[in-house]
Amino acid sequence: MSKKPIIVFEGIEATGKSHHIDNVANYLRKRKKNFIQIREPGGNKNSEKIRKLILDNKSTFNKYTDLLLYLAARSENVDLIKKNIGKKIILIDRFSDSTIAYQHYGMGVKLKFIKDINSYLLKDIKIDFTFLNIVNKKNMKKRLMQRKKLNRYDKFNNNFYDKVQKGFIKIFKVNPKNYMKIDSNLNISHNEEIILNKINELI
Repeated sequence: MSKKPIIVFEGIEATGKSHHIDNVANYLRKRKKNFIQIREPGGNKNSEKIRKLILDNKSTFNKYTDLLLYLAARSENVDLIKKNIGKKIILIDRFSDSTIAYQHYGMGVKLKFIKDINSYLLKDIKIDFTFLNIVNKKNMKKRLMQRKKLNRYDKFNNNFYDKVQKGFIKIFKVNPKNYMKIDSNLNISHNEEIILNKINELI
């Protein structure tokens, strides 16, 4: 594995993935490691414009429009990722697994359709390691209630999130050696330590 790996943080809402990617970024900064940090949707000027459309509470896109908007945002990040592969550690908050978990397992879009477009966009870009954050329904609901502002993807029903999380776990089981499952129901400091220990191995 490259010592400048592509590392992805995945999980449904309120799993703590964004907290952990920020914590890793701070750690790398202190160690003076070269890295970039991207979020999906988002990551650059054009992708952030698309993010606003996707997450806007007034948006009523159908599942195919939603999918294509996510992939459009990813398309805008491809050049940024390619430019930094092998030169910098690349941290990504959600990536291709999220598209499959949400749009296929959650919304029912055909898997082949998603994979075909994604493969065309990414070509030789390969993820080196993924942290999959999971959460139970009780903690997810509690954490979402504590947020000051909820976007459109924070407001689906529990059945949807359950299907998506089970989808993530199915993806994880296909190639578990390149994944680490993080139980976000546990103490957050405990998980920070586990993740940083693994980051040290990866870099």
